[in-house]
Amino acid sequence: MKAKYILCGALATASMMFSSCSDFFDQESKHVIFTDDMHIDRASDSIFSLTGIMLKMQALGDRTVLLGEVRGDLVDVTNAANADLRQLAQFNISDDNKYNSPKDYYAVINNCNLYLAKADTAIRNSSNNQMFIKEYAAVKAYRAWTYLQLAINYGKVPFVTEPITTKDQADAQYETKGIQEICNWLVSDIAPYANVAKPSLGDIGITDSRMLYFPIYLLMGDLNLWAGNYKDAALSYYRYITTANGGNSVFPIGTSRCAWMGTDWNGYLNNWTGSLTNERYTEGRENITMIAGDSIPSDGNYSQLRNIYNSSEENNYKVSLVPSQSLKDISSSQVYCHVMNSGKDTIYAPSNLSMGRSGDIRLMSCWDSYEKVYNGNTVTDQTIYKFRTRNIHIYRRAMVYLRLAEALNRAGYPHFAYEILSEGVNNNVIERDVLPYCTNASDSAFVRQFNFPASTTNGYIVCNLANTYQDFNTIGLHSRGSGWSQCNKYYLMPDDPTLSGQALLDYQISKVEDMIVDEGALEFAFEGTRYYDLMRVAMRRNDPSYLADRIYNRRGADKVAEVRGEIKSDLNDMNNWFLSWGGKIGMR
Repeated sequence: MKAKYILCGALATASMMFSSCSDFFDQESKHVIFTDDMHIDRASDSIFSLTGIMLKMQALGDRTVLLGEVRGDLVDVTNAANADLRQLAQFNISDDNKYNSPKDYYAVINNCNLYLAKADTAIRNSSNNQMFIKEYAAVKAYRAWTYLQLAINYGKVPFVTEPITTKDQADAQYETKGIQEICNWLVSDIAPYANVAKPSLGDIGITDSRMLYFPIYLLMGDLNLWAGNYKDAALSYYRYITTANGGNSVFPIGTSRCAWMGTDWNGYLNNWTGSLTNERYTEGRENITMIAGDSIPSDGNYSQLRNIYNSSEENNYKVSLVPSQSLKDISSSQVYCHVMNSGKDTIYAPSNLSMGRSGDIRLMSCWDSYEKVYNGNTVTDQTIYKFRTRNIHIYRRAMVYLRLAEALNRAGYPHFAYEILSEGVNNNVIERDVLPYCTNASDSAFVRQFNFPASTTNGYIVCNLANTYQDFNTIGLHSRGSGWSQCNKYYLMPDDPTLSGQALLDYQISKVEDMIVDEGALEFAFEGTRYYDLMRVAMRRNDPSYLADRIYNRRGADKVAEVRGEIKSDLNDMNNWFLSWGGKIGMR
């Protein structure tokens, strides 16, 4: 997306003003350009303002992935990594680190605040429909997502919902809010617009503009999940699923997976990796929301993720991030289940296959690394196949289902969550494996709100292993890389026969949550979700060691002391989980 898309007519003045206000939390800022009494009351004004916000979003793209991944336990920095990435990995992040820039978040927020204040939503067209309601809802969603990123990275932040357009406003003191308070406010703010359709901008360059929006039901799920409103979160994710392709539509998990073709453990099928980089807007799309990246390196917001993860002549075959030992251990510790003879026989892959081939094979399918000679030197050629396009992927379908499982589990329905991981869900699975564990009418009524029709024409069809020629569109998330999980004796619903009642339920919730966290590592490694997943679980358990121990284990159990020595903050202190900047932002 280029600046030429937003600098048009009267909006040129507005764009200049947005840029000036983008640094109103910058310590060095001494000025704010004043705005005139601009109102957004024409279609062209609304569209160009919206694309201007999209342009501002580009500055948040790479850091959204890197802040969520480099601080976690699934990647390690190499000697080629720059100082900024190394600071992230070591939790020693200075004010001038390029990924520590709260003003970029506030630039988006202030653009949104200004649009929301200036858009005249009372104007109606000849059909008596509100003219700008689609753009208005999209901007509400941009603001909500940006505030969520700001809060989970900085902990407690100035919360401003009115546009900053004067120096006095820029210099004023604003109330600070924490994660839970911000999330609850934002849920109420965006909920009235959940069913508003997306704006129609067509293609922007080569990108379908429908991929550039944040679905409000999906945002409500995330906001409620962070706030601890688990039933509301689960219902929000479900409502996104049932409206993703229009009202009362279906949006099954799909059949993308990596699977061994036989028990020689050599040939395998893989229609999973390709789905991750497919940016077409189809009913069965894996990618849901992206931040558009520039196409030319000299442009201001060209994504460097491809160069950070993938070796090429451009970086002299020196990547900055590689899979950690922890990720390799999580992957190899899974047990792959191969099913034969119409589901009658199960065979498990050996645990001593070569690196990446044991256990879950998603890592092997998305990561390639081998030595080659380049300019007379032996170099390592690494490819992370998740990073092949210029755009930054934020939400995808598997993420919705995994977070639905997380919310259902914490709401008190671990069997429901487990089925999302194991077999996949439809109404038949819910009736057979979830409802029997509902101990009261209230629980049964809540579960029955989740309607996944088992119809073969327009529903959710789980795989019938006795007849694999029958069409299916739903599998368990764990089956994406570990074989048929519903037949896997090593991947069972947690149980403890010495427990009963609430004690058993609490035990199952904790153990299923661990399975969900591991599944997040297997499915979303390198994509920027890991650190936040660990933080969210550790916060709800009030157990800092849940995050700390995993990050200290980044290079494996035998190098915990080494990693602990490199990390400059005590991660058993939750205050050290958050960024801070300039003594103004990030103090919890």
